[in-house]
Amino acid sequence: MRKYFITGLLILVPLAITVWVLNLIIGTMDQSLLLLPPSWRPEALLGFYIPGLGTILTLLIIFLTGLAARNFIGRQIVSVWEGILTRIPVVKSIYSSVKQVSDTLFSSSGNAFRKAVLIQYPRHGSWTIAFLTGTPGGEVKNHLEGDYISVYVPTTPNPTSGFFLMLPRAESIELDMSVDEALKYIVSMGVVAPEMQADKKIITESATPRN
Repeated sequence: MRKYFITGLLILVPLAITVWVLNLIIGTMDQSLLLLPPSWRPEALLGFYIPGLGTILTLLIIFLTGLAARNFIGRQIVSVWEGILTRIPVVKSIYSSVKQVSDTLFSSSGNAFRKAVLIQYPRHGSWTIAFLTGTPGGEVKNHLEGDYISVYVPTTPNPTSGFFLMLPRAESIELDMSVDEALKYIVSMGVVAPEMQADKKIITESATPRN
């Protein structure tokens, strides 16, 4: 009896959480329909609500914005718009901070969250996985002697919250695993261990035909 119950939990819990997360994302993105005039919304045109239409509209807006910003005229419009925002006292600090973070995280040239490292935290001898976010800069850098790195230490099982640390590069160990593998390891509280690179190498070598 207990064995069947646990088997059911193992099947239904991941499915329920997946559906809940997708419903949350789609429900949030569907709010973009509020940008349309009431007479243009699906409820007015079709007489009933269709989940997901707002998600499609959101993705379309993101795509068209990126497409427009890639040409000369689009870049000029973005430049003018950013110039206006940076002249508004309160908006300036919020927009500049958010833009700097988003550029660091989502830019293809950025290094944030591209590498997983092993560090000792919260005390010496206790290890955890962190993500490299860059190097200290500005006034902070003037007070740190030597080669330091900035890392983000996510909490378990919710990696969206965590701690920001600056530590000597020599006290970190770069891991030969992808960010996705590291996140799975953190979210699962160490249950889902990433495949060892040595094992991958053995598998690759055994699959290679020998002459």
